Amino acid sequence: MNIATLHYYFPSKEALIRGVVGHAMGRFRTAFAPGSRPGEQLAAQFQGIRRLAKDEPELFMVMGELALRSGRDPAIAAIFQETIEAWHTTLRTLVGHAQNEGFVDKRLDPDTVASLVIATLNGLFMVPVANTASGLLRFPTRVPPAPAARGPQRTADLPTSGEAS
Repeated sequence: MNIATLHYYFPSKEALIRGVVGHAMGRFRTAFAPGSRPGEQLAAQFQGIRRLAKDEPELFMVMGELALRSGRDPAIAAIFQETIEAWHTTLRTLVGHAQNEGFVDKRLDPDTVASLVIATLNGLFMVPVANTASGLLRFPTRVPPAPAARGPQRTADLPTSGEAS
């Protein structure tokens, strides 16, 4: 491909970045077959991301590079932020529905859980996935319920629903 062809389809750097992010997010969206129930959909999303990390590590490298560049380039930051916000909304909704189904502990705040998942996965974007042992990239297929008899856990200070963030 020559530069003229590239500029025909992507007249600006921002258009090229949007195209790259759009392609990557399309791969993430199609990486899983949604289940019929919210808990299955949430598990399928994690399984799909794990499969992509193994089969298409270049997606993670591209997204990691864009995340790094977004700190230096306001145009890339805006594009990246739009993507994160859309992903956050999807995850928050899935977690909320999964809570109603009993798949996720109802005491957890869906907004906080979505933020934690995204922050964790963004951290994975920064690690060269091809150089990690595939067995280390594991996502739970079911979040175990917290023990009812025990008091508040101090291992993760996640706000529960109704608590201020």
